[in-house]
Amino acid sequence: MSGSEESGAPWSVAVEGLPVGLVTPVVTMNPRLHNEWELTATPADVVAIAAAADELGFHHLTASEHVAVPRSAVTKRGARYYDPVATLSFLAARTERIRLATHVLVLGYHHPLAIVKRYSTLDVLSGGRVVLGVGVGSLEEEFALLDASFDGRGARADDAIRAIRTAWGEAVPSHSGAHYSFEGMVVDPRAPRPDVPIWVGGRTARSLRRAVELGDGWVPFGLRLDEVRVLLDAARETDAWAGRRRGLEVVLHPDELLDPAGAPDHVREVAAAHRGAGATALNVRLRHRSRPECIEQLHALAEL
Repeated sequence: MSGSEESGAPWSVAVEGLPVGLVTPVVTMNPRLHNEWELTATPADVVAIAAAADELGFHHLTASEHVAVPRSAVTKRGARYYDPVATLSFLAARTERIRLATHVLVLGYHHPLAIVKRYSTLDVLSGGRVVLGVGVGSLEEEFALLDASFDGRGARADDAIRAIRTAWGEAVPSHSGAHYSFEGMVVDPRAPRPDVPIWVGGRTARSLRRAVELGDGWVPFGLRLDEVRVLLDAARETDAWAGRRRGLEVVLHPDELLDPAGAPDHVREVAAAHRGAGATALNVRLRHRSRPECIEQLHALAEL
């Protein structure tokens, strides 16, 4: 990968030229895309899968954030979301090279310095392997539960990203923005890097504009490939894109469970289609019925 990948270990697993990250099994449950055995899997299963992905050279592991999901939204979003900082810290202690990506944190649920403190600590503990995936959030009930402001969350998120950029790696950060201001406060430990890759999630032109203006990557969800292509084509014509110092990572998520052992040609076709839509990397979920079969699928994908 280009641009933001100035630190961290080199990746070796790629399909059709696209580095591959793993949507970590067990720790989130997408109602359409999880495997049944994951419902009763254990932390030991997660560790074994993460260690295999690390050894093989997968680009990243993910963990997503929801504090509490309304019952009415569970059938669409799922109910299980392991806490990302706890999960990625747990996996950091059991891996060596693979990057650790929040996919995604809801910015409005946290003060920017709280994010910086938690994930700078993880960056120290992991040897500089954090990728911050962030988003504005869309569950109004969850915002209300957490006493967070739902209205104006987009502008607040923009200021939060700027504040995180300013504070990352600084012992005494200073920021003055429309929503967040701080100075004279020590944040220790500091991250071992002066910057952190920030991937912006979302499914709108506004989320892509936010990624172009403030981020290192875009991680859209719920869009068809033709919709991704149209949004990217429009974004490439903007002054903000022309003014970027480096390329924008576009990390796409195939909307299916892939089977590299049983259908390797289909996996290649899926990867090629996503590359054609503008992907620079993939987040994948794999089809499996047990921990051993999941690890077999990781090996099969690596062999592609």
